[in-house]
Amino acid sequence: MSRLIIGIDEAGRGPLAGPVAVGAVAVPQHFDFALLGGVRDSKQMSELGREIWFAKLQVLEREHGMRFVVQFSSAHYIDAHGIVPAVRAALARALRSLEAPAEETHILLDGSLEAPARFIFQQTIIRGDETEPLISLASIAAKVRRDRLMRRLALRYPEYGFEIHKGYGTKAHYSALKKHGPTDIHRHSFL
Repeated sequence: MSRLIIGIDEAGRGPLAGPVAVGAVAVPQHFDFALLGGVRDSKQMSELGREIWFAKLQVLEREHGMRFVVQFSSAHYIDAHGIVPAVRAALARALRSLEAPAEETHILLDGSLEAPARFIFQQTIIRGDETEPLISLASIAAKVRRDRLMRRLALRYPEYGFEIHKGYGTKAHYSALKKHGPTDIHRHSFL
């Protein structure tokens, strides 16, 4: 019997700059899922909507036994190993930091994600970020933490506009790359 249920999703798989982020949200099996009414996939929400849910996540952690973590794999790691191994490495670190016992944890993963094989109770759900509240919350946690990081990096690299496009390949980003060249947070394998 699972004592723990964990939802997992990632954010930032496609950008030209910055890390990929993996969010993991864990609840005990008796968690009251009614508390998650109205949560949606982070891609279907405004930035403000995501920030509001992120604040709720922190309240749920303090008051209702929920735990969450976001782990990153850097642009350097992505260039050295590829995006799929980078996502896998961040996902494995997220599960380690939640101290999830493999034989007592049920994991719900979005899309094409997989947990390490020792987690025998895992289920990959296509568009799980739209149908599973825990995956939606993991998606929000990953997106909010990554966006905040990209806004901080924008202070170090003001000419790139990271605070606006968060490292994605927009026209403005390509224009800045043409003018200034790549930084040490760019994924050279993506350029």
